[in-house]
Amino acid sequence: MAIAVLEALDSARTQWYHVTAIVIAGMGFFTDAYDLFCISTVSKLLGRLYYYDPSLGIPGKLPKSVNNAVTGVALVGTLMGQLFFGWLGDKLGRKRVYGVTLVLMVICAICSGLSFGSSAEAVIGTLCFFRFWLGFGIGGDYPLSATIMSEYANKKTRGAFIAAVFAMQGVGIIFAGLVSMTLSFIFLKRYDEVPFNSNALFSTRPEADYLWRIVLMLGALPALLTFYWRMKMPETGRYTALIEGNAKQAAADMGSVLELEIQAEQDKLSHFKAANSYPLLSKEFVQRHGRHLIGTMSTWFLLDIAFYSQNLTQKDIFPVMRLTKKAIEVNALEEVFETSRAMFVVALLGTFPGYWFTVIFIEKLGRFIIQLVGFFMMSVFMLVIGLNYDYLLEKNHAYIFAILYGLTFFFANFGPNSTTFVLPAELFPTRVRATCHAMSAAAGKAGAMVAAFGIQNYTLDGQPPKIRKAMTILAIRKAMIILAVTNLLGFFCTFLVPETKGRSLEEISGEDGGGAGNDTGGSARTSVSRTTGNHGEAV
Repeated sequence: MAIAVLEALDSARTQWYHVTAIVIAGMGFFTDAYDLFCISTVSKLLGRLYYYDPSLGIPGKLPKSVNNAVTGVALVGTLMGQLFFGWLGDKLGRKRVYGVTLVLMVICAICSGLSFGSSAEAVIGTLCFFRFWLGFGIGGDYPLSATIMSEYANKKTRGAFIAAVFAMQGVGIIFAGLVSMTLSFIFLKRYDEVPFNSNALFSTRPEADYLWRIVLMLGALPALLTFYWRMKMPETGRYTALIEGNAKQAAADMGSVLELEIQAEQDKLSHFKAANSYPLLSKEFVQRHGRHLIGTMSTWFLLDIAFYSQNLTQKDIFPVMRLTKKAIEVNALEEVFETSRAMFVVALLGTFPGYWFTVIFIEKLGRFIIQLVGFFMMSVFMLVIGLNYDYLLEKNHAYIFAILYGLTFFFANFGPNSTTFVLPAELFPTRVRATCHAMSAAAGKAGAMVAAFGIQNYTLDGQPPKIRKAMTILAIRKAMIILAVTNLLGFFCTFLVPETKGRSLEEISGEDGGGAGNDTGGSARTSVSRTTGNHGEAV
């Protein structure tokens, strides 16, 4: 059943408004990535500041449980925020909820940097509290940004547009490293002329306490800058028409955006809604979309185990790659500088290009092929690292290690890290699209929590140095092999999801009367009358 406003969206040429939507939604993901990953650059500094014991004669270090809480609590909040705001986005509207998540992110990013307390435990506890709610706001950005972009885009460039929004995550990771590197360099230059005390390598000046706070608070800036434009965006035409049932308003909103005159067709819309009224928890949904939901949830869960294991343990892998020195060889600010610089280099050369390869090739190769190849190549490179870790470490083949490690990031992003975000925004009916995307994303964050609280726990405090080193090497080898197997499972779970490129959202989901998830389908005849040039033509 062809509805004019939906056809107009599917066939509209790419124009400036699409670019604006990508930037507005993408800045949310820039903020998300910055806030989630900047903690890796300063977590060691927190240990030096708040857990230094002069009697031990070694640099302070966060206890394992505290480190897990600091790096992982935002992931817990993100999971819960995804489920809550995804459901709310389907009930109240994408735009209305979109602003709430942004405000929450701004407030909690600032409050994270203002964490207070009279003891180390109090400061860290306050930090974890605000990072949980920061993650809660970040969680809402996942389903809402993906859903909004998918519902605005035309069917020929939809995958590239959604992937471009997600690619801003790579930019956020780069800036997390760049900002921490720049600020730590400024602090180092500022205090170079002041001599350190005898414990210079192990303790740190009180001024360094400012560094981590500024790094965390700066995460509020990009979100704050885009708030006005996010509030100016109209509700998506698909939500207004298919969920609210207001064909006239949907036609007016999208006609203004696309510079077209669009027929309201209220009668057609009423029949459309009546034919697609089954709820999420129903036998019909399970029959039509159950396999797809299992596919999107399982692949995102398995992917994030590997992806977050890579990101959260970077600070411990960098010394192996000769990108950073050992903790006892540098002072606290130098350690932040080196960790941030290494994170910046790996993100710039390994992480960032993969995202944009996906943007370029997703409409040519399709989501299915990119995800399969990405999972497979990640598995291969992680297996090579795991089986040859002793060789790469002991023989000082740092460059080989760095290349292999960087390639795992490249194929994560030119692969499942991007496609697992795109597919849930395309596969499911409009009335449950944000909820199903949220469930898929929450499964991913469950995988990230496995990484944060499980996979990365290979340090063995309390053991003699030689034994600790040997056992840590063994643990890392085992972890890389486990992650290789995890990626291989993701490869096979990919077969649960269909290819979606080149088809309308209603055709993919079966809302147009066809079978959900079919790889073929006819295109309906448009009923849009053009008023300005070629504005209705497809790309």
